[in-house]
Formats: sequence, structure tokens, C-alpha cells
Amino acid sequence: MTLEAQARAALRRGDLPAAAAAAKALALASPDEPAGFFLLGMAAAEAGQIAKAVPLIEAAVERGPEAEHLAQLARLLILLRRDGEAANAAQAAMTLAPGDALTLDTIGCVLARLGDHEGSLTPFAAAVKAQPGNLDYRYNLAAASGFTGRVDDARAHYETILAKDPGDARAHYALAILSRQTAQANHVARLQSALAKASKPDDALRIRYALAKELEDIGNSGDAFQHLSAANAAHKRAIQYDFGQDAAIFDAVEALFIDGAHSLAAGQGNADLAPIFVVGMPRTGTTLVDRILSSHRDVGSAGELQAMPLAVKRLTGTSSRVVIDPETVLASGGINPTEIGDAYMERAGHHRPRGVARFTDKLPANFLYIGHIARALPNARIVCLRRNPMDTVWSNYKNLFASQSAYYAYSYDLMDTARYYMRFDRLMAMWERLYPDRVLQLSYEALVADQEGQTRRLLDHCRLEWDEACLSFHENRAAVATPSAAQVRRPINADAVGKWRSYADALEPARAWLEAQGIKII
Repeated sequence: MTLEAQARAALRRGDLPAAAAAAKALALASPDEPAGFFLLGMAAAEAGQIAKAVPLIEAAVERGPEAEHLAQLARLLILLRRDGEAANAAQAAMTLAPGDALTLDTIGCVLARLGDHEGSLTPFAAAVKAQPGNLDYRYNLAAASGFTGRVDDARAHYETILAKDPGDARAHYALAILSRQTAQANHVARLQSALAKASKPDDALRIRYALAKELEDIGNSGDAFQHLSAANAAHKRAIQYDFGQDAAIFDAVEALFIDGAHSLAAGQGNADLAPIFVVGMPRTGTTLVDRILSSHRDVGSAGELQAMPLAVKRLTGTSSRVVIDPETVLASGGINPTEIGDAYMERAGHHRPRGVARFTDKLPANFLYIGHIARALPNARIVCLRRNPMDTVWSNYKNLFASQSAYYAYSYDLMDTARYYMRFDRLMAMWERLYPDRVLQLSYEALVADQEGQTRRLLDHCRLEWDEACLSFHENRAAVATPSAAQVRRPINADAVGKWRSYADALEPARAWLEAQGIKII
């Protein structure tokens, strides 16, 4: 067996010391060949040493680019948040016409992480063609198909997966949210069977969410809430979330911009007027507004960027492993706003669509960064979606966000979600006082009731000329990778307005608490 074969075999069985030893021997024996350096890098990556792995794989690429090496380099660069370099490596890998399924799937995953879901379809489809029995590859193709509006293709792929693995919880959940179910056509019985057999907590979580969604679709609100309540309670216990974690972040933001306002670093900021930030609580119409704006001839959607949180985190240099925490918030006040603006524009530049002057950044949690946005990007426009408090609470509680994301950990408990809404509402009032007229607080209900009037108001705030295409946002063919994908491909409607009332009894504790805090419930 050759040294390369030894290293690859050791990697497959997880014997990292043996893989590294064989790869090192190969690099020493053939220093001008890429294989040894690539395999050394892969051994380091498997050991979690990403920063060590990247230069080794870069050394392999320098000795003669190969699609496999470039694809893996792109994957690791994504993990290091070096998105521009990752995009270049993925594109270079694709131009080399890779034939093996893993490399193709890896390229697709990188493109998907970069928000290029349309571009990811080609490598994902090629991976499935090369290995049609690999369910992970097929799931990735199904997800990309759904994100890009190819609903029938996505449905067929998910059904293929479930035919081979009836317990695949990811496919069950994805299929449930792909479209609205009806009393005549749904998967409730199949989901109940899958739930009874689910042995892993994460599988039960996804299947219960799928059941809740389909039961709500067909009008069975009682059983839907029972499944949600069980799923959320179990997941909150698993992640050991305490609302104090988020309360401390809100406290730090308020302390920095009120008590510490006098010590905020001075600076003119970056004058670029390209960004339009769409913020707010999740599930309040942020995707809808993003689609309306990106239907404009001068605007493209960059998706939900981490560019602002990462710019602030990197510039503060705080040691915590999370993007936002009280220490990072308080340290951020000492950064020159121009540095933040420049760092944001550099990061966002890797994602912004070409050929248009303006772009949207639809990360809902950017409402925490409005103070920095206002100071670092003085010409950027900010739109915050506001929705009926109880519809907001209910919609957050019932949707499965990225289950490991700290941004949405509050949503697995009804009262935590109400508390989070209250702090969000209080923070938005603070931004309004500190930066009047910088943020358009746009009512979801008003937009539904008066689409053209509110769209004109939106475009005026964003300094955009009128474009009739904004009223036909549902014809926008750009990809959507949020739970709202199905809704925003339909014309505007009032189906979701007042939806919480179907669950009024179960939601009464949250309603009463919010009302006691002085928050008006319509």
C-alpha cells in the first residue's frame, strides 16, 4: 500500500496519528507533489485544527491545483469566515470538472453556505448522479431545489429519501414546511409512525415540529400545540438555556449606548449608501420585505449576513467563542465607527449581488447592532419589521430555527419568547430616541392591508425610486432559505394576521404577562 493510500485509509477509520505520520512521510518523500501536504491538512482538520490545516492545503494547491484539494480548502475557509477566499476556491474547484461525488457535494455545500443556492444545484445534482444511493447528497439537492422554488423536484427527492429511510427526521420536517398541507393531502399518519420510532432527541424534535406544522395546516390546533410544547420543553432542557443569557446582552447594549454614550469612540463612519438592513424579530415579515426590496431594479438580496456581528466581534478581539456577549458589546464602544463600517463592507462585499447598486442584509438579529449601524454606516437605510406582539410570540414559538443557534434559543419556551419580545420592544424604543428617523418601523399588518401605500413608504425611506415590480415580489425567482420560502412565493395575503387567536387559551400566560408590561395586544 502506498503512503497516500495508507494516509487515506487511516483518515477513513479515524486514526489521525497514523494518517498524519503517513502524510508527513509522503510530503518528505515527494516535496514537490501536493498529496502529502493535502493529507496532512486533512488530518489536522479532522483533529479540529482548522487554522493549521488551511496553510497545509494551500501548500498542496500551490503544487498543482486539484478539484478535491480546492473543495476542501473552500470548506475550511468557510469555517474560518473567510468567505471571499472560499468562494474563489470553490469556483476554481468547479472549473476543474470534478468527477467524484464527495468533492461535488463539498462544492455545493460551500456555495450554499455563501448563499448561492442556485449555483449549488449543479454540483449537488452531479453528486447525486454519481452516487444516487447517498441520502446525504440527495438531501442537499432537495434542500437547494426547495430554496430555489423547484418545489416538485424537492418533494420528489425527499420522498426518495423517506422511501429508503422512513425515519429520516430532516426529510420529514423539510417536506412538511415545503408547502401548505390539506385535510385531503398530508403526512400526519406517517409522521406519527415516525415519531413513535424516533430514538434520538433531535429526530423527535424535528418530527414533532413537522407534525405541529401539518396539524396547524389542517386546523387541528390542539394537537399542534401539544407537539410543540413537548418538543420545545425537551429541547430547552437539552440546551440548558436561561433567559438571563439574552437579558445580559440587552442590558449591555442599553448600558453602552445610554450610560456609556459619552465614551463611544468618535469617527465619521463609512459613507457607502449601498446597504439596506432589514431587521426585527424573526417571522415578522423580514423575508417578505427583503423580497419586495430585491424585486426593485436597483437592489439585490445578499441574504442573512453575519457581516456586522463578525466585524464587531473581530475588531473587539474579545476571547469568548460566541459572536455576541456582554463583554463584546461593551468592548465594541471603543472601536472607531469607520473601522466597523469598513470591515462590514469588506465582508458584505463577498455576498452582495453583482450588477445592482444596492443590497439588502436581512439578518433579523441586526436590531441588536442598530447603534453601530447608525454610526458606522451613516447613509445605510434600516427597516425594522413590527408585527402584532402575540402573533410574533406565537410565530417564534412554533418555528424550528437552527437548533444550535444561540440567536433563537429563547424560542423554545413560551414565556422566554414573551420576555424576549418585551426586551426587543424596549430596545427599539431606545434606538428611536437615540437615532430618530434612521429606522423605519414597518407594520406587517399595515403592509398586508395596504400593499402599495406601505411599499411606497418603504421605497421612499430606502431612497429608491418607485418600481412596479416591487408589488409582484412573489414572481421574484431568487432563492429563499428561510421558513418563509413557501409564503413569499404567493401574492400578499392576510392569512397569518391574528393567527395566535386559534391558540388563545394556550397562549394566555404570555398575553397576560405582556399586557402587564404595558405592551398593547390588538
